[in-house]
Amino acid sequence: MTELHDLTALEQAGAIRRREVSSLELTEHYLARTDRLDRTVGAFVTRTDELAREQARAADARIGAADPDEPLGALFGTVVPAKDLVFVAGVRCRLGSLAYDLVPLGDDHVVTRMRQGGLVISGKTATPEFGLPCYTEPDPELGPPARTPWDLTRSAGGSSGGAAAAVAAGLASAAHGSDGGGSIRIPASVTGLVGIKPSRGRISNGPLRDPVGELPHQGVLARTVTDAAALLDVLSGPFPDDPFPALPTASGESFLAAASRDPGRLRIGRYRTPVVAETELQPAVVAAYEDASALLESLGHEVVEAPPPFTPAQIPAFEAVWSVLALLTPVAPDDEERLAPLTRWLRERGRAVSGIELAGAVSLMRIVSRAAIAASAAYDVVLTPTLAELPALVGAQRDDADPAADFEAQKRFTPFTSPYNMTGQPAVSVPLSWPEVDGVTLPVGVQIVGRPYDEATVLALAGQLERAAPWAARRPPVW
Repeated sequence: MTELHDLTALEQAGAIRRREVSSLELTEHYLARTDRLDRTVGAFVTRTDELAREQARAADARIGAADPDEPLGALFGTVVPAKDLVFVAGVRCRLGSLAYDLVPLGDDHVVTRMRQGGLVISGKTATPEFGLPCYTEPDPELGPPARTPWDLTRSAGGSSGGAAAAVAAGLASAAHGSDGGGSIRIPASVTGLVGIKPSRGRISNGPLRDPVGELPHQGVLARTVTDAAALLDVLSGPFPDDPFPALPTASGESFLAAASRDPGRLRIGRYRTPVVAETELQPAVVAAYEDASALLESLGHEVVEAPPPFTPAQIPAFEAVWSVLALLTPVAPDDEERLAPLTRWLRERGRAVSGIELAGAVSLMRIVSRAAIAASAAYDVVLTPTLAELPALVGAQRDDADPAADFEAQKRFTPFTSPYNMTGQPAVSVPLSWPEVDGVTLPVGVQIVGRPYDEATVLALAGQLERAAPWAARRPPVW
């Protein structure tokens, strides 16, 4: 029997608009599932049950009083939690850290968009400390590790691991995430979701999160391309104080419309040479990449080999900026010792970066980015693996005794994502491959990268791939 969480987010919103189900019913359904399954998958660090019920009742009241033709957001009344790296007024925020605990007085701009879109915020999803690692394994005082519901021995990735676990386990309609080096695309790949890092400035980082280097992007995770596109529509749009607002899409169409149309014949450049670290791709990753290429060709696209537009030699600039970003979250001196070993190690690296070195690193990233964008201009999109490996076992990458080794393991795991935080290009991970490993089905994503500000083409292609090889009906063991 179909249950509410079996429906896509758009199907749920349609049922709410038609008054076949209320937003409050949907919310109570998800809250009950979260009661039952959250400790298993480690999705939430803070529950906001009463806020969610209040927002759901308000959504139902508005629908009840509205003219049938009144335009409402495409996901109006659906349940979408926020990652615990953004502020929700009146809701406790921990940033994944024992050293950080406050209740903000105001919303971040992305949360303002969530409220304006009539979304129901059911909680704050788990993140590693300050969003720095590509795994979500917070201190036990904050909660359990985020696990992929496809195999509970394996991590849901990071740093949007809690958001991915929530959607993949059927605890939310879709989820907000953020991505400074792959933190949406990594969890999407290991949990079998669509994860979109949009163009720089497409979703506001304001008012407090526009750090040096402009690496972090707000974005979305969902089970389907159209759900993800609809949530991107809700969250997008500049605010007056944004320093890098994204250019409008050339077509002027909504992202949902783009995801639903045929992309036409595209020229697709592809590469699978790791660019963040020298490492070998696991066979299942190579197979996923080759299968995606074959599927694209079968759909009529031209798929050609493209030289990687980055090299490992350019990554130290990213690392210098990343280490400084670890310092930008203020921590009282007495609380430094409460930070995770990796965080302390990164902050020490950041303290060693001089002002001129930081300026040089930011300048080099911009030069590299311009060159990479120019080198890819001959292609409508670029295809790469999302990760180099299958979903990692919980604890396999974390090394508190040797944070430097921990950091290198993360680089080997995810050697394709962070360059596109440097360039600011839109990038999406889609779960096209589902190999069986030791009797367990695991998702493997591929990454599609678009030209700057051209989410529309990326989403149109991702939607076409989903229609050709549907994945939404797949259900993990935890569902």
